[in-house]
Amino acid sequence: MSIFDDIKQKLSHEFIDIIEWLDINNETIVHRFERYQNEIKNNAQLIVREGQTAVFINEGQLADVFKPGTYTLNTKNLPILTTLKGWKYGFDSPFKAEIYFVNTRLFTDEKWGTKNPFMLSDDRFGLVEIRAFGTYSFRISDPGKFIIDVVGTDGNFTNYEINEHLKSLIVTRFTDTVGEANLPIELYAANTSELSETCQVVMQPEFNRVGIELEKFYIENVSMPEELKKEIFEYSRLDKLDMAKLAQFKAAKAMELAAKNEGGTAGAGMGMGMGFVLAQQMGGLMGQPGAQPFGGQATQPQAPPPIPAQVVYFYAVSGQQLGPVPYEKLKELFASRIINRDSLIWKQGMASWKELKEIEELKSFLGGNTPPPLPTS
Repeated sequence: MSIFDDIKQKLSHEFIDIIEWLDINNETIVHRFERYQNEIKNNAQLIVREGQTAVFINEGQLADVFKPGTYTLNTKNLPILTTLKGWKYGFDSPFKAEIYFVNTRLFTDEKWGTKNPFMLSDDRFGLVEIRAFGTYSFRISDPGKFIIDVVGTDGNFTNYEINEHLKSLIVTRFTDTVGEANLPIELYAANTSELSETCQVVMQPEFNRVGIELEKFYIENVSMPEELKKEIFEYSRLDKLDMAKLAQFKAAKAMELAAKNEGGTAGAGMGMGMGFVLAQQMGGLMGQPGAQPFGGQATQPQAPPPIPAQVVYFYAVSGQQLGPVPYEKLKELFASRIINRDSLIWKQGMASWKELKEIEELKSFLGGNTPPPLPTS
């Protein structure tokens, strides 16, 4: 650049006495108003449009903040900057300050999502992996704090530069909230509205720390592996079905298939025999007194022995009582490091909570078990 170009640039900027910013890019959050050597004329006009805020920075220190309106820049309208500059009786010469225009409109439809699945513990299905994604909206609520803590000296700061930080913050708080909710796994997808509102309340203080307001937070989908979905569907069906009626239905279907046997006379006889057996089983299920086993000999039905009572355990994690869970489930929790040798365990018959390593039948979790010495003759 020649010396004449430098003079031309200086003169063209020095006589600018209107300071304004026209947003031509909807993605810009902060724009620094550029002037020659950051000089501002006394009584210059500052125009701040709706959806904007103008922030004055003096030598890295936050000075005056202007909301929408038109201002004449002098000691009356610059009280903080006047104090910082030490102007007691006004000023006549140009002064230096950095001016940042902050876009305070609502930034909508910003995407978030979990890059990797995260683990949840469910009482019925054990450790499961889920993913989630959605959208959020935000606006700058404290322009001065946002510039000092986030923007720094960036002359053109866009929402792309802050989104990665916000997404990481959202995913971290989302996983914490979901983990503490302790809902049955199938209810996460069915209660996205309530979960979204809870997450927004949890995340808002983190956004406030850097001058941002989380206007809306939406969970659009919570997904899980297909195998787990099938297990949940089967579990829900079995939970609603009458098992006696289901057995009768399956027996009738088996009889129908046997009757359609196409293996000739012998096959028909076999089908009839299977039909008799299934009919007797079906009669027993339906409680018919006349149903007899094949061969005509009546026998007294034998009642099965009582089901042995299953030992269940309660355990403590982070000071909270969880459970009850059976032995195998407790073993899975130990293998996944949710509990350890020092975790407190209690079961029916114990006088008080004990550490896992002190409970005889659970010592096998720790490995390295050796048999006692052989008795001496």
